[in-house]
Amino acid sequence: MSDSDVRVAALCGSLRDESHTRTALEHVLSTAEQAGATTELLDLREYELPIFDADRDRSAAGDAEQLAARVRAADTIVLGSPMYHGSYASPLKTALDYCGFDEFADKTVGLLAVSGGAFPVTALEHMRSVCRALNAWVIPHEAAVPNASAAVEDGEFVDPKLEKRVRTLGRRAVQYASIEPDPDSFESDQNVGAQGK
Repeated sequence: MSDSDVRVAALCGSLRDESHTRTALEHVLSTAEQAGATTELLDLREYELPIFDADRDRSAAGDAEQLAARVRAADTIVLGSPMYHGSYASPLKTALDYCGFDEFADKTVGLLAVSGGAFPVTALEHMRSVCRALNAWVIPHEAAVPNASAAVEDGEFVDPKLEKRVRTLGRRAVQYASIEPDPDSFESDQNVGAQGK
């Protein structure tokens, strides 16, 4: 697969109008485009996603089927979320609950987390655990934006080192889009909830 064939989709787990997560993901996608990829921001504000109910088919759950199809079509998925109570945000959790192995197995995933305070390490760890259970291959490089209100000003990063780290995720999203992970993670065969409803 050439870089021009790579499709990168970023799922934004923040619903805020002035979202630092969305801003950071836009930088990731801009860099992925510069590397030759086709990109798409999947802004969860634009999707009707009811709380996941395993008894309801995905096709009867608002825009869940449409969202899952867009995730499935991507070669690399970048998950972005603010850190809430030490984990990632519930809109992203709901979106991931409507996806499964069809959308994530053997796919490359990048992680980005944003926090109002210190380094959002637990949010990154929790997203990584979900991806591992779905048999995705998570890019070792991850991007974190701590102290977000001071880190971003008028849609731009104040610290060039932080901007470089975020943009590196965009380059890696393209670079590792066609990696073939092996073997399956030990959690994957225990994850019966990931069949995609």
